[in-house]
Amino acid sequence: MTASGTFGYGVEFADFIDLSRLGGILVKGTTLHHREGNPYPRMAETPSGMLNAVGLQNKGVDYFISSIYPEISRLDTNIIVNVSGSSVEDYAATAEKIAQLSHIPAIELNISCPNVKEGGMAFGTSCQSAAAVVKAVRRVYPKTLIVKLSPNVTDITEIARAVEAEGADSVSLINTMLGMAINAKTRRPVLSTVTGGLSGACVKPVALRMVWQTCKAVKIPVVGLGGIMNATDAVEFLLAGATAVEIGTANFIDPQITVKVIDGIDAYLEQQGCKDVKEIIGGLIL
Repeated sequence: MTASGTFGYGVEFADFIDLSRLGGILVKGTTLHHREGNPYPRMAETPSGMLNAVGLQNKGVDYFISSIYPEISRLDTNIIVNVSGSSVEDYAATAEKIAQLSHIPAIELNISCPNVKEGGMAFGTSCQSAAAVVKAVRRVYPKTLIVKLSPNVTDITEIARAVEAEGADSVSLINTMLGMAINAKTRRPVLSTVTGGLSGACVKPVALRMVWQTCKAVKIPVVGLGGIMNATDAVEFLLAGATAVEIGTANFIDPQITVKVIDGIDAYLEQQGCKDVKEIIGGLIL
């Protein structure tokens, strides 16, 4: 699948790849109300990665339903909406609206974005607040509910168990890590918000460790993401126990990376004498 915020609404990549080959497209983060996002500059390149502080810029769920959904509902793949909010009530209201859309089989609940001042990561960094959001959304959202977890915590497995207990069907991890960049010449922060979300190859070892730990801690499926730049990276997440993966930052570097990873996984399975990808999921030898 494609990670939210790195693949637009999918149609932007239709000229580059066959979208029907993807397991799913996680569209841009959607909130109850229109959001302008954070002031510029809000992106910065870092060694082996990037920082972003876009701040969930979008035109709100009603605009999504009226203007974007009619176009993307025709795509031949699973469309999953990444839902965020500033309050528990916002999350629930947005999810309830999306539940009415017949061609959206799932949402990914973003309780872990470090790029907004209110809500966002705050909900994903304590068991109580994470559970409260999932409980409220589960009450109004009957379809598949994926919860995206923050790595900016002491023990991610505690959060995973908390959202599982409130009815999450799956968890995805990791979201970006909190980081910052400084311009030594000007002595000023590079980002307008000072800190932002770090993604790319540099976060992969942390993501891999957290996915492995979470897979052992919960019974629900785990979606792995964070620094997947090629097929070998994706295979490592599957070996750690993930039953699916999302590709994010790599889409900015190579718009065809998703299908290259799919082909690479197929090649790996053939080399290993495996007939089904399920044969390698959780196949880490200790």
